Amino acid sequence: MTKSSAPQRAGDPSSQGSRPAVGVNKGLLIGLAVFIAAVVAVFVFRAYHMNTYVIPSASMEPGLQVGDRIEIDPTAYEQAPPQRGDVVVFDGAGSFYPYESETPTKRFFDAALQLLGMAPQHNAVVKRIIGVPGDTVECCDDNGRLMVNDGSLDEPYLAEPDLSASSTPFLVEVPDNRVFLLGDNRYDSIDSRALLGAPGGGMIQKNKIYGPVISTR
Repeated sequence: MTKSSAPQRAGDPSSQGSRPAVGVNKGLLIGLAVFIAAVVAVFVFRAYHMNTYVIPSASMEPGLQVGDRIEIDPTAYEQAPPQRGDVVVFDGAGSFYPYESETPTKRFFDAALQLLGMAPQHNAVVKRIIGVPGDTVECCDDNGRLMVNDGSLDEPYLAEPDLSASSTPFLVEVPDNRVFLLGDNRYDSIDSRALLGAPGGGMIQKNKIYGPVISTR
């Protein structure tokens, strides 16, 4: 009769496969944590970078002063269209802002930032919407106020409330998908009035609006 082999205990090396060293996965966990932190940082920076702007000129005084930092809501117009009176930031490239020549290096870095959703918005402009599609905007009534659809417009935000709402007369009809914009500081603002003879008549396509200003600091 053959002797049966002794039972193996759970702790015996011969009863288990070789265990992976505890430190083997530690490096992977650290790397994963660093990656997640970097992704979160990119999205936080992206949200801040894309939605905040610094006022560079006096065209929106007195409400917005030079150096003010403003924040927009980029999703505000997903459900509702822009409204008269909204102060908005928009892409002025080709209209309010001249075209800029770009070097290959600049295009490369801008393309890289675009992949991260952080492409710089060099042509951002801030103005107030005065006319929306279908509106007729005219300067001015007998009291120097703008007229929208034959009604006089009350503008308590103007920098020069005792002067005419515009130094130059005009009459425009706002076409579909565009808005007519003016600065609050009418005597120190390049806006839709200055581009009435240009393609588009100085009116901005609605899809060029980044969003309305929601806070100032």
